[in-house]
Amino acid sequence: MSYLRSWGRAAQPVMHLAWGLIGISVLVVSVIGVLVAIPLVRAAPARSAPLASPVARGGSGLAWIYIGVGISTLVLLAIVVWTLFTLAAVASPFERPAFTIEIHGHQWWWEARYLGTPASRTFVTANELHIPVGRAVRLELIGDDVIHSFWIPALAGKTDVIPGQTNLAWIEADAPGVYVGQCTEYCGGQHAHMAAFAIAEPAASFDRWWAAQVTPAANPPTGPLAHGAALFDAHCAACHAVRGTAAGGILGPDLTHVMSRRTIAAGALTNDSRSLAAWIENAQRIKPGCAMPTLNLNRADLAAVVAYVQTLR
Repeated sequence: MSYLRSWGRAAQPVMHLAWGLIGISVLVVSVIGVLVAIPLVRAAPARSAPLASPVARGGSGLAWIYIGVGISTLVLLAIVVWTLFTLAAVASPFERPAFTIEIHGHQWWWEARYLGTPASRTFVTANELHIPVGRAVRLELIGDDVIHSFWIPALAGKTDVIPGQTNLAWIEADAPGVYVGQCTEYCGGQHAHMAAFAIAEPAASFDRWWAAQVTPAANPPTGPLAHGAALFDAHCAACHAVRGTAAGGILGPDLTHVMSRRTIAAGALTNDSRSLAAWIENAQRIKPGCAMPTLNLNRADLAAVVAYVQTLR
């Protein structure tokens, strides 16, 4: 989450501005500290002497005000100009974006729709964005409930996600890695548990990931897994989609390839069998106020649903 080092051209101007503002702030605090300390040091020898006369008006201090206002005005104007140049530098990518991701902010998770060409290559995932190294990616940011703010600081500056409008941004990573982001506009009780992740990988790995994401879920399971699939359809399909099955819900994240993700619940839990069981059993205990209901499954049915969900890779 550090914004003090950038890993892409969309974040570099913002990082330089951040370092500049930090330096100016430190300088201002230092100058003020010195100006406060000077009269205190000068007055120290006289503290033990008796009071000789009442306080009297000395020379005018307006010169200090004029100097301070003048310097402050010049510094603030320079910051405004620097900020405008930074905004212009990150307004659009330096090259044609490789593709577009439509990102919807929900309470409290991110829906990511990869817009493919042709449309058959479009798919939906959640919370984790995969991008190719060295390629700009266009983001269309849409708010579906309240105002959110999308920020992956190592890759780009923050952009508000506002209901009723589409804001544009772009990200780019110049090295492989997992870059952590966060909603940075208070959006309700679970605002702190609304993480986003950008996984940058070489072009070949990214192409394989996209091809896997486009494919529907595997054939309907048989044997013990069939019971879990039936329970999933009965309890989960109204909110979640699994492409290639009868599950077509749109209220919650698309789970077609949920086990390919590192986390669940927008980064609140690691994606393993234990966390998955705890989330399905009682999501409200983990993330109070989220839209995930408590299913009240018995142990056998819970294990069956978890076993089925773990096939969605």
